Amino acid sequence: MLELGFNDPERLVTVSHALSTRSRVDILRLLNSKNLNIIEIAEKLKLPVSTVASNIKVLEAAELINTELLPASRGAMKVCSRNYDDIHIALNLKNSVPKGVTHVYEVEMPIGHYSDCEVSPTCGMANADGYIIKEDEPASFYHPKHVNAQIIWLRKGYLEYLLPMDIPAGARIESLGLSMEMCSEAPNYDHNWPSNISVWVNGVEIGMWTSPGDFGDRRGKLNPNWWYDWATQYGFLKTWRVDHEKTTLDMDKVSDVTLDHLRINESPKMRLRIGIKPDAVNQGGLNLFGRQFGDHEQNIMMQIKYTMDQDEEDPVVP
Repeated sequence: MLELGFNDPERLVTVSHALSTRSRVDILRLLNSKNLNIIEIAEKLKLPVSTVASNIKVLEAAELINTELLPASRGAMKVCSRNYDDIHIALNLKNSVPKGVTHVYEVEMPIGHYSDCEVSPTCGMANADGYIIKEDEPASFYHPKHVNAQIIWLRKGYLEYLLPMDIPAGARIESLGLSMEMCSEAPNYDHNWPSNISVWVNGVEIGMWTSPGDFGDRRGKLNPNWWYDWATQYGFLKTWRVDHEKTTLDMDKVSDVTLDHLRINESPKMRLRIGIKPDAVNQGGLNLFGRQFGDHEQNIMMQIKYTMDQDEEDPVVP
């Protein structure tokens, strides 16, 4: 979610301008379900390509979308993807973060936006349009187009993400929540294929879940039509929660790790790692699902609940 207010008036003006025309709003609406190139957008909106290109520049300048040049049959094409699902504009100058009230800060991290990885075959990734890289080639995981992944699978290793910690100075963090859809990774699929999948925050393992298998008895509710019936179809939505006393997984305690161990309020970013330890008993791999695969329409979700020890007030504007 993008939060805007009087604390950053230039950003507020830039984003407001980007949203001030129907055509740009329509472009963001189209990018809700899939990434598109400029020609595809122009065809769907029945607008000249030059008009769409101009509007794309405005949205890109406002950081509401990302663009990436990808090879095409003739030269290259600019593919567009949306950065935010929600935009919140706060126009209240005083007591924007009042004392004693629990606030929620959420970040949805696309599964393809990992910052580091270590993988072994079987491995690969795909999106709603098809495979992104060649299967079982770990070096391909470093190709820039990995950001478009909607399903990622690996037999051994990990994926690591950097999540922004944009919460007010002086905030007291009460809990950290992390949720994602995942399962084991077997050839094709196998419901009896256990895997010890661990989650780390800032280098500290908060807990491990043993996935019972790699599921393919029915199609995933969100899977695109091209996805093969014999492949992995869906996973389980798992939710970790860390507070000042313990870590739970789906409300059951899994470790004694607390927020004090994670030190997440000491940096503007948080490192999240998901993977299989080299000494895990069950080396059954990992499938990680994004918004367009599996059963749950979400990416990796981080939720932080916090309170303020004292009211945070914006400076008086003369």
